[in-house]
Amino acid sequence: MSGPKIGDSFPEGVTFSYVPYTPEKDSITACGIPINYDASKEWANKKVVLFSVPGAFTPGCSVRHLPGFIDNLEKIKGKGVDIVAVIAYNDAFVMNAWSKANGVKNDDILFLSDVGTKFSQTIGWTMGERTARYALIIDHGKITYAEKEASGGDVSVSGADAVLSKL
Repeated sequence: MSGPKIGDSFPEGVTFSYVPYTPEKDSITACGIPINYDASKEWANKKVVLFSVPGAFTPGCSVRHLPGFIDNLEKIKGKGVDIVAVIAYNDAFVMNAWSKANGVKNDDILFLSDVGTKFSQTIGWTMGERTARYALIIDHGKITYAEKEASGGDVSVSGADAVLSKL
C-alpha cells in the first residue's frame, strides 16, 4: 500500500495499547496497567494530529521529533486540534515511561503503542519491524494530511512545523 491519501477515511477498528496518565503513577518508575485505546471510536468526531516514530528513547525521536510537538503543543491545540498522539512499535510501558521522561503529563500528548505495528502495516508505512516516521491529521474521521519521511532519520514532513503549516 502506498499510504493514506488526503480525503481517505481513517480506518475502522484501529486500536492501540495505552497506559493512561494518573497522578499517583507520576514517577517514571511507577506504571499503570495498559488498556486498549479504540482510536477509530475516540477520534471519530475530533481533530487529531497523529505522528509516528520508529522508537521511543532513540536519538532521532527523542532529540529531533518529539520535542517539536511538546514545544508547539499550545500552537497546535490553538488550531482546533483536540488530540495530539504519538505512536511507536514500543510497548505501552515503554511509551508511558517515554512520556514521563519528557515531562508530558495529563495526557497532553497521548503516547500509544502500535502493537505489532498493526496500524502502520495496515497503511503500509513501516520501517522493517518498526513503525515508520510519519504524520497524519485526521479531522472528524477524514485524513487531511498524510506524509511519510523518505528516510527514517529525517524529520521534515512529519515534524511539528510541517504539521502546523497544514492545520
